[in-house]
Amino acid sequence: MSHQDASLEPPRESFSTSRRLVAELLGTALLLAIVIGSGIMGERLSGGNDAVALLGNTLSTGAGLVVLITIFGPLSGAHLNPAVTLVFAARRELGWGLAAAYVAVQVVGAIAGAWLAHLMFGEPVLQLSHKLRDGPAQALSEAVATFGLIATILGSIRFRPEATPMMVGLYITSAYWFTASTSFANPAVTVARSLSDTFAGIAPSSAPAFVAAQLVGAALAAILFGWLFNGAKRP
Repeated sequence: MSHQDASLEPPRESFSTSRRLVAELLGTALLLAIVIGSGIMGERLSGGNDAVALLGNTLSTGAGLVVLITIFGPLSGAHLNPAVTLVFAARRELGWGLAAAYVAVQVVGAIAGAWLAHLMFGEPVLQLSHKLRDGPAQALSEAVATFGLIATILGSIRFRPEATPMMVGLYITSAYWFTASTSFANPAVTVARSLSDTFAGIAPSSAPAFVAAQLVGAALAAILFGWLFNGAKRP
């Protein structure tokens, strides 16, 4: 996710492929450190009140996204999300070879970020989540969350590219609360959170349905909003 000075479009300045891949790796690692770390902190300080823990998790994630997209956007586009990368590849705004490399480093970075969060809070590094998030409602929530995320990105870079970091941060902050799944909306995030038996975790058995729903939601949004935002008549 980035801009024309902060959109998810390819950066105007041409950075080397290695720099772009490192930006995606670092950005996704920091995102997961934020998501999982704030979940651990929220749970520890909330006195057993899940609503308070989720609120802390939400605010930290939304704020962190604004910063990460602003910093890494000019380097790599700051996708930090395989679903976003695949949408841009399908729109022919990113080559498929580079897109595959983006997805690989996003997944590696996400896992590294989860491990970093565990280390910061004195948790065992290697974990598997036991938090089941199963059922049609959870899968539908992930499809809706990802659909809305792609709509937010495509709409902001079409009409207000400079606002993309804030728009994405605000959307995810909202989606944490209006979706039953708390809006993962990111396959790399889903994989990494399955490796964390903490507040933000998801059981590995629940993860495939989340990833499938995310990809469906992203594809539907790319098709619909690709058509919707390109309908302006020229004088």
